[in-house]
Amino acid sequence: MNRTCPSCGAHNRIPARHLADAGKCGSCKTALPPQAEPLDVDAATFADIVQNARVPILVDFWAAWCGPCRSAAPEVKKAAAEVAGRAVVLKVDTEAHPEVAQRYGVQGIPNFLVLNAGKVVSQQAGVVPAAQLVRWLQGARS
Repeated sequence: MNRTCPSCGAHNRIPARHLADAGKCGSCKTALPPQAEPLDVDAATFADIVQNARVPILVDFWAAWCGPCRSAAPEVKKAAAEVAGRAVVLKVDTEAHPEVAQRYGVQGIPNFLVLNAGKVVSQQAGVVPAAQLVRWLQGARS
């Protein structure tokens, strides 16, 4: 994954295992905060993050044509900001990457999946408030 430095604009490559960590820009040495936005991922990036992340992962399975998915997006973004440094939030477009959705039995969207150490902790379809998404992630760490 690449993270753009807010200070100098340089692109910094961040390994999946460090997405939740703070770091420093390789160019200007400014502090880079932990990932605080949902990441749109493809199948390969999804697999890399699930295999290597050291924190719980929330996955939002969605599609552009889905009205409820668009309603859920601000809640997912809020949750990502709240759990920055303690979890990672991913978005998987089920139209572009149906194989990932099929692997987890996604039949309706939006569908939320919480993983910890590569294992499914919980899964639920439907729009959920950010507070509930955060609670799921907190429960995954226990």
